[in-house]
Amino acid sequence: MLEAIRLSSDGMESNDGGPFGCIIVKDGEIIGRGNNKVTSTNDPTAHAEIIAIRNACDHLHTFQLDDCELYTSCEPCPMCLGAIYWARPKKVYFACSRHDAAEIGFDDDFIYTELKNTIEERSIPMEQILRADALQVFKEWNRKDDKVEY
Repeated sequence: MLEAIRLSSDGMESNDGGPFGCIIVKDGEIIGRGNNKVTSTNDPTAHAEIIAIRNACDHLHTFQLDDCELYTSCEPCPMCLGAIYWARPKKVYFACSRHDAAEIGFDDDFIYTELKNTIEERSIPMEQILRADALQVFKEWNRKDDKVEY
């Protein structure tokens, strides 16, 4: 955890982005590192956990983090939490809470609330279009013999 906290501090000091860091460990070895780089890369998805997951998956040559542990300097936001569940590490450790983050201006409660809302109630208008066309691709995927399941 101290390495994740160090990454959060180093990234903040170098103006990469917010004060967040993350490492991923497998068999006692750090295989992925990341610090927040949202503002330096103009990428709203460049959170520490996302970068560390990408780094670890690249290192392991896989899209799953089986038998890995993720250490992050702060409780993951909804986007990172989704990515963590898709990556399937065996455990997540975090230092600061989402409430600690809210106290310094990183408040994810809006997104948590939006996720509970129906599509019609969300603050960004969403409209389903061309479903039948997109379903054709889903049907092709379902029939595909050489697909890699995940």
